[in-house]
Parts: sequence; structure tokens; C-alpha cells
Amino acid sequence: MIYKVVVTPDPEDGGFTVSCPAIPGCHSEGDTLEEALENIKDAIVGCVGVLNERASRQQGCNVIDVSV
Repeated sequence: MIYKVVVTPDPEDGGFTVSCPAIPGCHSEGDTLEEALENIKDAIVGCVGVLNERASRQQGCNVIDVSV
């Protein structure tokens, strides 16, 4: 799956902030664009992992893996 991310230069501290609009609350940063993009990849994996874990704890529901 491919996610769109929004990269914003940080004029005060330098570097870049980056967020993934498809996953609310998924943000990261880096000193360089390359570092920021690597960091958001890690953040996306972490956020999706947490969301999947929460879904698997739903009582009274069937949780099924779907590949997209």
C-alpha cells in the first residue's frame, strides 16, 4: 500500500516535519528530507500496528486480515 504524506520545512528549527493524513495522529520529523521520509515510514508501520492490535481486541467481532 502507498500512503501520501505531507512534508513541511521547519523554518525555526530547521529540518522537516511530516504527517500522514490517512492516519490521524501519525507524524514524524527529520533533519533532512530523506531522514524525515524514513522516519514517517517507521511511524506509519507503528501506527498501523497499534490500530491492528486495538482491532484484534474487539469483543464479539470477527477480525479478518485483508490485503490491499
